[in-house]
Formats: sequence, structure tokens, C-alpha cells
Amino acid sequence: MSDSVYAAPRLDRLPLSGFHWRLFLLIGGGLFLDAFDVYLGGVVTGSLLKTGWSTLEMNAWFTTMTFAGLTVGAWSAGELGDRFGRRFSYQVNLIIFGGASLAATLAPNMYWLIALRFIMGIGMGAEIVISYGMLSEFVPPRYRGRLLAALSLFANSAVLIASLTSLWIIPNFGWRYMFAIVGVAAIVIWLLRKKMPESPRWLVSQGRYAEAEAVLQSIEADISRNHELDDFVREQPVKPQHVPIGVLFRSPVVWRTLVGSLIMVTIGYSVYGLINWLPSFFVRQGFDIVKSLSYSTVMSLGAPAGTIIGIFLADRVGRRPAIIGAALVTAAMGLFYQHAASNTMLLVAGLCLICGIYVLVAVGQGAYVPELFATSYRLRGSGVCGTAGRAASALCQFFVLWLFTMGGVNMVVASVVAIQVLLAVAVWALRIETSGVGLDHMPDDLEHTAGQPRIADIGH
Repeated sequence: MSDSVYAAPRLDRLPLSGFHWRLFLLIGGGLFLDAFDVYLGGVVTGSLLKTGWSTLEMNAWFTTMTFAGLTVGAWSAGELGDRFGRRFSYQVNLIIFGGASLAATLAPNMYWLIALRFIMGIGMGAEIVISYGMLSEFVPPRYRGRLLAALSLFANSAVLIASLTSLWIIPNFGWRYMFAIVGVAAIVIWLLRKKMPESPRWLVSQGRYAEAEAVLQSIEADISRNHELDDFVREQPVKPQHVPIGVLFRSPVVWRTLVGSLIMVTIGYSVYGLINWLPSFFVRQGFDIVKSLSYSTVMSLGAPAGTIIGIFLADRVGRRPAIIGAALVTAAMGLFYQHAASNTMLLVAGLCLICGIYVLVAVGQGAYVPELFATSYRLRGSGVCGTAGRAASALCQFFVLWLFTMGGVNMVVASVVAIQVLLAVAVWALRIETSGVGLDHMPDDLEHTAGQPRIADIGH
């Protein structure tokens, strides 16, 4: 088999079909479980504290180990995915957090639960890196932005489902059953994913042409049953070669690594440094717990609203304008929040602020970051950016508390405004647009011709 498999043009010319939607649902199901497992940590530790099974100090270690695992998982997913394949890494990561979740149901004490939580975190940290990267390699460019952005809906819905499930499960059956639900669901999805194809783009990048051809023929046969397939352009094939991780830190790719990392840091800081703290901030400002939770719930509606807006914008206006616009709107709403003269204005500003953050999550994290890197190092690039974001989420906690003690919630919001403005400036200055751009090559510089980057073979 020669290197003329033409995986990229054959995949890119396909119509959106049942194959793509099945893949979308399988990947989305894993992402939902990942988010469900992350968010159930908060409700479980509250129950453990109330029953005397844990202490505040042990709960802090539980949270710390969760973030430590997420950071390790984000990094290792990139290495495994680029070395052994997307499908392999995907299934391994699902077994890790599913198996650890089942083991948690038998934890004899909090020390074992904390250790198992670290292992769960490794699997959860890997999921988000692999999910967006893998889907991006199958979806045609004209649909890629909206489908990648739509994956965020699975994660966002998990927050509400985890909360509602815990309200019934924990009082009636106990906290162990929450982990059992995740473990059993992970096994089910793992079994469903056994027939998930490996990415032909990755197979070609590894020189495994016969396997890539077999996968492509299977996909084309599936889709051609209901759609007529167009011919494809015989472009210059991608030459397989080993690309060391050091490429991420050398020009011109280093600029993509930096902007991708800044996006993930901004998201991590905005979500875990502000949104997750809002109920506590409201209480410290004098609101009773009912009012605090009510305000937080109303504002949280900005998450699905922002995701839907991101789905609409991703392919219509492009990734770069959507990210810049979301960051500037978030910053503007932050300033409005600081000067809100009534509770109604506070709610509106908070809702719009969270909406802007989740537009960034949908477009920036979902579509833009995995598209920044060529196939041969896509997951390692996404993994490095994800690692930066996870580390920022963990390390910002004490910084946020210090800001709150120094200047209240307005100073915390001001820090979010600052990082959003910094992101908008960075994305504008670097001028990297990924909408409709091929995934298997990288631009040889950061200049654009007719609004699109020049494409050069990775070996040049």
C-alpha cells in the first residue's frame, strides 16, 4: 500500500451522516461521565463530612488529589494518544476512571478513597483531551466547529444531572452508589466503544496505510448507503514521521502552544476561581443560604446559554472572532457586575458573565485548541494546554481567597476581567484562525494569505 490513501480529503468531503452522529454520541457519553464524576466529588465530600466519615482537612486532600490526577491525566493522554492511537488511549482512560470508581464503592476509609480519587482523576483528565481531539479528526471542516462546540453540552448537562441524582441516591442509598453508577456506566460505554474506528488521519501519520484504507472504506460504505459521495482532491499526502514533543516549544508552533494554554488557563481560572466560588461569596456578602443558592442557580443558566451561542458562532464567524468577542463580552459584564446597583442588575450581569465564559469553553476549548496542532502531535499539544488549565484550576484556589479577603468579590471579578482582556489581545495579536483549515499540516508561519494561513508540509 502506497502513501496515497488520501485520508484527509476523503474524510473532509463526506456529508454529515449517521456515522458522525454515532461517533458524537459515543464520545459525548464519555465526556458526560467525566464531568459527572468531577462534579459528584463536591456532593460526596459534603455527605462524608456530615456523617463523620471525613474531616475538612481530608476533604481538602480529596479535592487536591482530584486536581492532581486531572493534571497527570491531561498530560499522559497526549503522550499515549499520539504514540498508541486515539482509540487505544480512549479505552484505557475509560477503564481507569470507571474501574477506580467501582473500587471506590469498597473503600474502607477516607485514605483509600483519596488514593482512588487520584486514579479517577487521571482518567477524567485524559477524557477531555482525547474527546475533542478525536472527534475533530472525523468531522468534515464545514461542520467541525459546531459539533466540537456541542460536545460541551454533555459536560454542562452533567452538572445538573449529578446534582439531581445525588439528591435521591445519597439520602436513600449512600454515597458509595454514586461511584457505582459512574463505574457501571463507564463499562457500558467501554463496550459500546469497542467497535469505534481508529482515526485514519493518525494511522496515515504513522505509516499504517493498509489499516487506514480499511477504516476509510468501512466509513465510506456506511455513509454511501444513504448519501452520494463526491469525488475528492488528490492532494500531496502527509509523510509519516516521528515528531518529538519538543516541536510544541519551538517556533512557530510554540505560539500555538502558548495561546492554547492561555485559553485553558483562562477557562480554568474563570470557572474554578469565580463560578464555583459564587455561592460562598454570596454568603460572605450577607445573603442567606437559600438566596445564595437561588442566585447561583439563576446565573448558572448562562452555561447552557453560552454553549448554544458557541455552537451557533463557531462555524459562522470563525473561531478567532468568537473567542475574542466572548472574552471582551465577559470582561465588559465583569465591569458591569462590579457596579451593579440592584440585585436584578447583579443577576443579569452574572448571567451574562457566565454566558460569555461558556462561549469561550465551547469554541476555545472545544474547537480551537485541538485544531491548533497537526495530527502527528495533536493530542500532545492539547494535553500540554489541558495540563496548564488543570494546574491553574488547582493553584488558583488560595489566590482567589486572598483576593477576596483583600477586596471582596469585586477584586476577584476584576482578576477575571484582566485575564479575559489578556486572552482577547493575545488571540487578536497572533492572528491564528483554524476554521476550515486542514488538520494534517501546520502553517509555516503566523501570517495569513486571503484570511487563511499558508500550509506547508510538516517536514519542511
